[in-house]
Amino acid sequence: MERTLFSEEHELFRTSVRRFVEKEIVPHHPDWERAGIVPRELFSSAGAHGFLGMAVPERYGGGGVDDFRYNLVLGEEVQRSGTGGAGLGLTLHNDICLPYFLALASDEQKDRWLPGICSGDLITAIAMTEPGMGSDLAGMATTARRDGDTYVVNGSKTFITNGINADLVITAVKTDPSQRHRGISLLVLERGMGGFERGRNLDKVGLHAQDTAELFFTDVAVPVTNLLGTEGQGFVHLVHNLPQERLSIAAAGVAAAEAALGWTLDYAKERTAFGQPIGSFQHSRFVLAEMATEVAMGRVFVDRCVVALGEGALTAEEAAMAKWWCTELQKRVVDQCVQLHGGYGYMLEYPIARAYTDARITTIYGGTTEIMKEIVGRSLGV
Repeated sequence: MERTLFSEEHELFRTSVRRFVEKEIVPHHPDWERAGIVPRELFSSAGAHGFLGMAVPERYGGGGVDDFRYNLVLGEEVQRSGTGGAGLGLTLHNDICLPYFLALASDEQKDRWLPGICSGDLITAIAMTEPGMGSDLAGMATTARRDGDTYVVNGSKTFITNGINADLVITAVKTDPSQRHRGISLLVLERGMGGFERGRNLDKVGLHAQDTAELFFTDVAVPVTNLLGTEGQGFVHLVHNLPQERLSIAAAGVAAAEAALGWTLDYAKERTAFGQPIGSFQHSRFVLAEMATEVAMGRVFVDRCVVALGEGALTAEEAAMAKWWCTELQKRVVDQCVQLHGGYGYMLEYPIARAYTDARITTIYGGTTEIMKEIVGRSLGV
């Protein structure tokens, strides 16, 4: 089925991104996996090539084109190359953090932060999850007490992507602990603020090149001018941005499944058993056929969601559908691809093995499969 989502400009952009990924990421990815972090220079290089802040107005150094299809191209090319751990920081920066600054930042904040976000000099993160809190955002314990022209922040966050590298951390806090959702606000905490400390770079099952950290706040004095959006409306702001975040994760899931299928098809054509390619056995053909069908179906739905996002019509329920189904698809396809690789599928020198460990988290972060189903289920009136 012909894919009609992209224009010639998007495909030219894809060519540039693919060249960048193959030159700037792929050769270094094994070293970054061992180090547990990418160098900050990856962000500045991506910024110099125009791959950060595509939706930011040109006067701030951005691309001036608010079109999620460019984000999609970047995410697809990262997954195609098997370097999802290194690329996750870039997609988080573009797809998840940037919309908060574009929609909520004041003119002064935009002048202060957007040029660095576009150049890669200011790396972004978002901090919602806390130890023991899980998906219950209203139960967060991190507080921000108003004291004149500052907020005094105390608490901690965990599982924060870009947590070590980040210069600007959009942090969900309770400005009114007596309230649940209506007591949440968003503050931007900056590198170097007194009392803002980073814990260890967490040792994960997969996505090893992605720095994921614990953050600790002890009487951090945050200027009121770092309030993002409206005090007490933080939960509303978060909910507004979640559909794009979940669509980004869904798109990555389909792209990762597609990449895994491609590697496995190549392997099935080359690897022989009992005197013939393993792909020629009926069972292998059936498994490959099932995966190809499901990946194609997932791709069509994600593409339609991207169109809806561009039209301002993507609903929270549709994004939740895409997120849970596509990440479960990713997990299922990669597992089957490992099986078809046999023992070699368990060797980390093969991209399918790294894809297997990288895939496991995707049904958890950004909202678990169970939470996504709850969102969809409630929309059905049950």
